[in-house]
Amino acid sequence: MGEQWKKMRRIMASEVLNPTTLHRMIGRRTAEADILLRYIFTQTSNNRGGAVINIRSITQHYCGNIIRRMLFNKRYYGKGREDGGPTFEEEDHNQALLAIVRHVNAFSISDFIPCLKPSDLDGHDKIVKKALSAIQKYDEPIVDERMQQWKKYEKKEGIEDECPHFTSLQDENAKLLLSVEEIKAQITELQIATIDNPSNAVEWAMAEMMNRPKILPKAVEELDEVVGRERLVQESDIPKLKYLTACIRESFRLHPFSPFNIPHVSNSNIIVDGYFIPKGSQVLLSRPDLGRNPRIWEDLINFNPERHLIICRVGSVE
Repeated sequence: MGEQWKKMRRIMASEVLNPTTLHRMIGRRTAEADILLRYIFTQTSNNRGGAVINIRSITQHYCGNIIRRMLFNKRYYGKGREDGGPTFEEEDHNQALLAIVRHVNAFSISDFIPCLKPSDLDGHDKIVKKALSAIQKYDEPIVDERMQQWKKYEKKEGIEDECPHFTSLQDENAKLLLSVEEIKAQITELQIATIDNPSNAVEWAMAEMMNRPKILPKAVEELDEVVGRERLVQESDIPKLKYLTACIRESFRLHPFSPFNIPHVSNSNIIVDGYFIPKGSQVLLSRPDLGRNPRIWEDLINFNPERHLIICRVGSVE
């Protein structure tokens, strides 16, 4: 299991999540962003008295579609809506992914009393199996089709996707590095990881900015100065949006997307705050504690993007 995990991690870092691949996918991300904005515009235009936009719903819809577009360069079956809103198939797939996120690591009494596991008292196994079945119904036919296309070198025009990175990888013996089952499992994991965390981050950032009457106008003013109102924001604009970037960093400080950093290994015996950490130990760092450490952050509970602008200026001077 350890070697399998290392193999998948190496493939993800070198073949899928590298800067070249991400840059090549910019057109697909832009297309999904345009569809999202069209949907929001349609909702607000059709309600002259004002419309309520569910940020959680639309960001989950966007995150689900963007990873599907990056993986398969297509959405799932069903006629797309003219307003860009979610179709039944997209909602079905998204809800299945979210069901797995909610239940796969949820508290279960059978985790503490293993003899109860076959009875599935809390129903989690049943829910997860049903969700996996829904995901496989949409994903597996696409993966099987792409596997056949690439094995036979019958790549069709307009069907570029990330599957080739999985299907064409070979080991030192010129054999496929990943089996079909491994490819399908990795694609499912990618979708589970990308539908929840990014949408939560957007929701928290928007909530914090909207609750501070002086902060949101500053971000809007910066957008008007850097981007203007004659075009839409592009990914290339982000490095120039200093204040908006500071807002995002401050939101991550208060509301990290995961409770721990990735594991590190101690390369020597060491004592930290009175605790002895032997060489070779795995060390997990708490993200909430790092972001709310009173020895590092002043006024640590309040949402204050300016603190990151100060850090950036000091760093540039040094």
